[in-house]
Amino acid sequence: MAKNGEARWSFPLSFWEVAAASTVVVGFVLGLLGVYLTMPASDYSFLKLPRTLQDLQILRDHLEGYTSDYTLQVLVGYSMVYIFMQTFMIPGTVFMSLLAGALFGMLKGMALVVFTATAGASSCYFLSKMIGRPIVFSLWPDKLKFFQAQVAKRRERLLNYMLFLRVTPTLPNTFINFASPIVDVPYHTFFLATVVGLIPAAYVTVRAGLALGELQSIGDLYDFHSIATLFFIGIISVTPTLMGKTGS
Repeated sequence: MAKNGEARWSFPLSFWEVAAASTVVVGFVLGLLGVYLTMPASDYSFLKLPRTLQDLQILRDHLEGYTSDYTLQVLVGYSMVYIFMQTFMIPGTVFMSLLAGALFGMLKGMALVVFTATAGASSCYFLSKMIGRPIVFSLWPDKLKFFQAQVAKRRERLLNYMLFLRVTPTLPNTFINFASPIVDVPYHTFFLATVVGLIPAAYVTVRAGLALGELQSIGDLYDFHSIATLFFIGIISVTPTLMGKTGS
């Protein structure tokens, strides 16, 4: 019971929910450890999550040699880190997308980014399905109400709406990943919208990664032309929903 009118705070997750999340973390750690143990003995102090373009350029310079000689290990390590960041909503995946372009080129980089971003979003979706409800209500109550109302309103053409959200910066992707199972977005709809909807943004970032040294800031990625193009694609994706409402 709370005393003197004060509400007592309680941890929002049960023991088993914490255990499930911890198991996911341990799985990622063991995967990265496996990659580390199969790499040659060397100084890996340069390995850290990039937070600036300078960090990213240093990481790219060191990894270029390893990418040609230890392609599989670099691919697995990159994928594990990207999926982990997406699963636990850690900022900085834009730097990872740039790195994919710098290390693997346009086509391979795009395929890698779309794969890892979709896998990470799916992992976040299912983790949220298990433990996310109290967290999302605590972190984004207003945004969740808006999202829930929009999903309910567009249930018949939900894929078009989810595509629109993926292509445009209307709602953050981390929020979409975490909130979708809470508002009953079916996984097959979530998956298709993610795979297709992330391609335009992946193209922008991977292409920029090809000329990493020319970037002055992350803001250079999303100039007016890029933002306008993404919104144009988003409007096309949501047009069937709007036409359906007009027809009804």
